[in-house]
Amino acid sequence: MIEAVRALAAGIEAQSERIERDRRLPIDLVRTLSRTGVFRLCVPRALGGEEAEPATLLAVVEELSRADGSTGWCAMIGATSGLLSAYLPEDEARAIYGASPDVISGGVFAPSAHAVLRGGQYRVNGRWRFASGCQHCDWLMGGCVVQGDGPPQARMVLFPAGAAEIIDTWTVSGLRGTGSHDIAVRDLVVPATRSASLTHDRPVATGALYAFPLFGLLAIGIAAVALGIARRALDEIVALAGAKTPTAGRRTLAERSTVQAQVAEAEAAVGAARAFLHEVVGVAWAAARDRGTIDVPLRARLRLAATHATAASARAVDVAYTAGGGTSVYAVSPLQRAFRDVHVVTQHMMVAPATWEFVGRVLLGLETDTTML
Repeated sequence: MIEAVRALAAGIEAQSERIERDRRLPIDLVRTLSRTGVFRLCVPRALGGEEAEPATLLAVVEELSRADGSTGWCAMIGATSGLLSAYLPEDEARAIYGASPDVISGGVFAPSAHAVLRGGQYRVNGRWRFASGCQHCDWLMGGCVVQGDGPPQARMVLFPAGAAEIIDTWTVSGLRGTGSHDIAVRDLVVPATRSASLTHDRPVATGALYAFPLFGLLAIGIAAVALGIARRALDEIVALAGAKTPTAGRRTLAERSTVQAQVAEAEAAVGAARAFLHEVVGVAWAAARDRGTIDVPLRARLRLAATHATAASARAVDVAYTAGGGTSVYAVSPLQRAFRDVHVVTQHMMVAPATWEFVGRVLLGLETDTTML
């Protein structure tokens, strides 16, 4: 699959301007990605999915993001959303995810809506922000606070995409092509069998992938987007530096010692962050495969490695953008696109600055709520 995705890179790059302008992926590109199995990376093999190792998810998303950040992001969201299939009753999961190899799901994990359980069904009302790729999904999901006799609890509900209203809100600085609009439902009835608690329920599907922490997979997917964008920015500054002689200068950018040092340091930072992420993912995968569980310290290291990779990628993009000088600010420059895109990636809660403190508490042995690990 990695080779198949790599072969698509040139075609995706050629559509980058259209993706940015339309604020969504072209449907022909979505279908191409679907045929490669990108959106089924985390769906169990028993349902016709790939059930791929996390390292494969990381590599696929990184390759797509190198070609176009928005494409990589939508692929990551579609792939990780497929994890819900492992939590549903088998017959329900098969009816949704096994019905067609082209089915795409997406949505929002944050419990921004409310649900009331009555007679085996949830009645759902609410609105979710950041529903990436919602315009090309067949099924959407959203986190809900369930109100009932007991204390409130958070659950994900899954429903046909046509049941939601898409509210055009995605006018933003970066990752414009992800179409991450708001979605809303009103008095939507969802069978309880199409819901799951991602923090308390155990997956129905067996296999090492489903012993892997769901939020850890989401975090490394986000980091993969950042790494791909950084790789593209570094490639672009190397190409530009060899060809550009700044105004009033006699030497190309590549011949300037400051640029040489900055590019070398950025390359090292991204490479080291990427290696750390792959190392931790490998250790976690071995634990999931051999023991069927990943302990809290290792889960914390997954979040740490993902957050570090994202931050290092953003710094590298900043270096490339600044070194490009005035050339970087033009709309035709991939450097300005990379700058805008990567600084939207850094805003996701899975890799946001608060993660450093959160992980630090775990590493220092302090009492910490680890449900989101």
